[in-house]
Amino acid sequence: MAYVKVKRRELTFAERMYLPAIMKGMALTFKHFVGVGGRKGVTLQYPDEKWELPAFYRGVPSLVKDTAGREKCVACSLCEFVCPPRAISIIPREIEGVVEKAPEVFDIDMLRCIFCGYCEEVCPEEAIFMSKEYEVCGETREELVFDKTRLYEIGSTLGPDGGTPDAEKKWERLSREQSAQGLGED
Repeated sequence: MAYVKVKRRELTFAERMYLPAIMKGMALTFKHFVGVGGRKGVTLQYPDEKWELPAFYRGVPSLVKDTAGREKCVACSLCEFVCPPRAISIIPREIEGVVEKAPEVFDIDMLRCIFCGYCEEVCPEEAIFMSKEYEVCGETREELVFDKTRLYEIGSTLGPDGGTPDAEKKWERLSREQSAQGLGED
């Protein structure tokens, strides 16, 4: 098998001495120390000041209710099956009404959760959302297994339907997009 040997460029004397890089680092540290350069401060004074979260941030998973206050989760277990570290466990129960199932037990082990967002993507009812909460702490392992009530508490900060205005079922949107592309049922 043929290969090409890549020749590296020779370092200059200043690059070999590392002195200019050290001086640049010291100058930057001095600027931060004095407050020059338009930055108010580099260090965040954590519980008093909170991190400004970007729009794409994925925090703790949470369950949400619809605008009528009903559980949106139908215990289809898709989130449980798609979860890479197997952090989600669901035990369904039968209920009366249009929806046949609801979760009796819905637990997420936050010690195992990798905040990938697959559960949010796969949910056909849009019942689980990734919240903006990033402060997850506990003294025991049992405290870090979030049950259904804890997940709904976190979801209540997002509002009904996860804060999504004019929320619709994901399968309705997907079927509409497929029919617009001519991929609908034949």
